[in-house]
Amino acid sequence: MNLIIDIGNSYAKAAIACDGHVNAEYRYPSLTEARAVELLECHPEVDAAILCAVGEYDKAIEHIFRERLTRFVVLDTTTPLPIKNGYSTPHTLGMDRLAAAVGAVALYGSETTILVVDLGSAITIDTICRGTFLGGNISPGAKMRFNALHDYTSALPLCQLPQGDASFLGRSTTEAIEAGVAQGIIGEIESYIEQCSHTYGSMTTVFTGGDANYFAKRVKNTIFVNSRLVTLGLNIILESTR
Repeated sequence: MNLIIDIGNSYAKAAIACDGHVNAEYRYPSLTEARAVELLECHPEVDAAILCAVGEYDKAIEHIFRERLTRFVVLDTTTPLPIKNGYSTPHTLGMDRLAAAVGAVALYGSETTILVVDLGSAITIDTICRGTFLGGNISPGAKMRFNALHDYTSALPLCQLPQGDASFLGRSTTEAIEAGVAQGIIGEIESYIEQCSHTYGSMTTVFTGGDANYFAKRVKNTIFVNSRLVTLGLNIILESTR
């Protein structure tokens, strides 16, 4: 049984996977030594783990996993992957982006073009063509945009994504901020999808990340949503090390 750890900019996620299925999921503000021990004690059947980190974490947890498990992998540029990496600066590439690409290829095949849109703290839009990760765009996520408008101005309120559709024409400052952020992200994604389709032809678009469901309902394209795309990819990478 596998332990999948994904440490992002805002929080850490852990999942227990067996035979390709996720049996349990956890979310923490950070992954501490105590939480790492607790995970292993709650799931004594775990014999392998993989760690993917784009944020800071307590390196002492690596010692715990190496000591207690048969296999422990820290995903980095030396880890063998089932896809090709065409990024020109692989040492600067967030490993979560690669993991999501691996998960997407597993789901939708290596003979097509896949667009992976990860809507989290940052928004990454990545293109995978015939099993090769080509790269993409990185821009601020919704929360980061709202925070920036509030923090770097003297009078604008702190807002969040509206429950319903954002007004195209904001009739109050709050509505204007909500519309500016939401419509800006929608326009950004739709523009990228259009440009990619002109370049690569027919493609599959999959959304993941915390805001995936919100924007998948509002982008005018056929979208698949998979909140476990990174977890799936990490599990596949770990399994390939057996």
